[in-house]
Amino acid sequence: MDWDKLRIFHAVADAGSLTHAGEVLHLSQSAVSRQVRALEESLNSTLFHRHARGLILTEQGELLFDATRSITKRLDAAAARIRDSEEEVFGELRVTTTIGFGSLWLAPRLSNLYATYPDLNIDLMLEERVLDLPMREADVAIRMKEPSQADLVRKRLMSVQMRLYASRAYLEKKPAPETMEDLRDHRLICQNTTSEQVSAGAMLVRELLSYELPNLLTVNNYFGCLQAVHHGLGIGILPDYVAIDEPGLVRVLPEVESNDVPVFLAYPEELRQSKRIAAFRDFVVTEINAQRKKAQMRENA
Repeated sequence: MDWDKLRIFHAVADAGSLTHAGEVLHLSQSAVSRQVRALEESLNSTLFHRHARGLILTEQGELLFDATRSITKRLDAAAARIRDSEEEVFGELRVTTTIGFGSLWLAPRLSNLYATYPDLNIDLMLEERVLDLPMREADVAIRMKEPSQADLVRKRLMSVQMRLYASRAYLEKKPAPETMEDLRDHRLICQNTTSEQVSAGAMLVRELLSYELPNLLTVNNYFGCLQAVHHGLGIGILPDYVAIDEPGLVRVLPEVESNDVPVFLAYPEELRQSKRIAAFRDFVVTEINAQRKKAQMRENA
């Protein structure tokens, strides 16, 4: 089977349009169309349904697209390993983590990584869905639980706990609660128990809601919760790493906290020798150690 035709088919299937695929491939629409038609003739099968709004894969087209997608990921992995054979750290590194950790902890620190490796380009994918690292949906992940796949290299980075925080300005207007029952005099800011989050966080939310709190604000990620707390809307459930970097936050009801949430860094076994991943891993470990020292200094002050 002609790889050039498969490559063009893959681009068309991915774009859903001959025109858009041609722009990606730097080919004319007619040239792309001829190659797709020739591939269909060689397979004696129709790969696309054609209509005014674009192209839709047939059942046979879906089968072929699954195959070309797998091949493309393998080629990307091979190209990454070849690039990593060089001494310099450069090129794209696709990093996935949760919205909360990525926006509140990782993104603000990336300037330190770029200062050391200015030719490294980070593609930061923030979502609660666990991307498939062996299938190269991402190069490296920071996850709030130990990865289950056997063909991953994993490193435990730290533990996180969900705790209750309020802004100093808010507590100047309303006295801090001294008991769980006192929370009824405040608005609780938290993630809804039905939203995607670590189980320890959801358990803490359910425990607090069992006190039948009359005022509630739910947000589907911790970044939104933090903004609401900053603006004095109430008392929020936030990961403890946020408070270390936010001097304007005050912990309330210090006996209330979630179970430990383990944080892992993981990447495919085939990228074990990747210099880009090694640079990113060392950067994350360095930043975590620096934050620990900052927290200890604050406790001893």
